[in-house]
Amino acid sequence: MKGIQIYLVEDEKNLGEVIKAYMEREGWKVKHLTDGNEAYELIETHPHLWVLDIMLPGMDGYQLLKAIKSKGNTPVIFISARDKDLDRVLGLELGSDDYLAKPFLPEELVIRTKKLLERVYPDEKQEIEKFELNGYTIDPKRRMVFDDEEVIELTTKELDLVILLTSNIGKALSREEIIEYVWGSDYYGSERAVDDVVRRVRKKLPRIHLETLYGFGYRVLSS
Repeated sequence: MKGIQIYLVEDEKNLGEVIKAYMEREGWKVKHLTDGNEAYELIETHPHLWVLDIMLPGMDGYQLLKAIKSKGNTPVIFISARDKDLDRVLGLELGSDDYLAKPFLPEELVIRTKKLLERVYPDEKQEIEKFELNGYTIDPKRRMVFDDEEVIELTTKELDLVILLTSNIGKALSREEIIEYVWGSDYYGSERAVDDVVRRVRKKLPRIHLETLYGFGYRVLSS
């Protein structure tokens, strides 16, 4: 994918420059930042993707993630030497889309980045025009959901789930199909992750009739 702008926030200068070089080989534009406060000032410029270290001077990665997600649904990948399960889970719960523990091969980060970008930013010909459902306006191209004129704050996975199900009104989708679309084909976690995201979507978008198909998956009904 060309024309992609990535903000890399990594205070280890040498590592940051190596990652930047690998990513730029893919044709992506990469801005390397080394300070959390500096990164915070750029949140509203809305790059296509953030790659965040957790331990940073100024604002840490968790604070930055919260700030980024409060302004939209830009995808975020965490990279960190803190490979504790609690750190990984907390990052994902706060809305990060992937977590890669140091040390890692730059090639692995590039592969994960490519898969995430392909899922979040499909080709123009595959994009769905915005539509209305039960008073909500769903705009897949801008990756936003509105209730009247108010933007509903959704994580990237919540938004992907909403786009998938509402663009297939009445169609029964299995948990496997949902995982493929929302998490990608390399996901090996529990299918219960689907149920967790569905639960959060129901809470945030209560007027959408999201039907559970026990033992199979979910579907959205038109009314």
